[in-house]
Amino acid sequence: MSDTKPLRTVRSFVRRQGRLTPGQQRAIDTLWSQFAIDEGDSLIDLNSLFGRDAPKVLEIGFGNGASLAQMAAAQPEIDFVGVEVHRPGVGQLLNAIEEQGLTNIRVACTDAVVLLEERIAANALDRLQLYFPDPWHKKRHHKRRIIQASFVKLLSEKISSGGHLHMATDWQHYAEQMLEDLSNNDDFINCSDESDYIPRPDYRPLTKFEQRGHKLGHGVWDLLFKRV
Repeated sequence: MSDTKPLRTVRSFVRRQGRLTPGQQRAIDTLWSQFAIDEGDSLIDLNSLFGRDAPKVLEIGFGNGASLAQMAAAQPEIDFVGVEVHRPGVGQLLNAIEEQGLTNIRVACTDAVVLLEERIAANALDRLQLYFPDPWHKKRHHKRRIIQASFVKLLSEKISSGGHLHMATDWQHYAEQMLEDLSNNDDFINCSDESDYIPRPDYRPLTKFEQRGHKLGHGVWDLLFKRV
């Protein structure tokens, strides 16, 4: 009998649940069945989930959901799936969905990598958004960054031909690593004329966090790659 232990999966996040406000708890209690994706192991039929055939965008790590709600309101012709591991953010987004009367967002509170691996069909996504992921700035923690060559390969299987991967970070070293990892994958081509970074597209809202960074002189790097 082998005593070899399975390799530990390195996660790109740490669960910091925080305390749910009464409003966030109410939103989870009352809106979950309508707008959230339950845990499971079967493929999700995204058209059935939204009740229509429309472009599908998945965002990993939407934080408090404000920018995702803003994008969904501005682009009613697109269906958005938001994935976030922190329940207060999920509750906050569900509140925004109700307050703004949004019908084109669904929410998952789970590990995005597992969701993509096990529940999203091949070529199902028209765009994947990854905005300001944890940079894990210490060198010994770089293995925890969500963008790695293996994850890029997974994304190439889930994003349809002609679809896009849009990333943004305020950490220059991470931006450079993202650029290298994507440039080394033949399934993606850089949409930048200079084969590096792009200006922030109009569809990505300027967050309060980003606005504060600009005032402090911090840079932000957007990267847009097309699946070929």
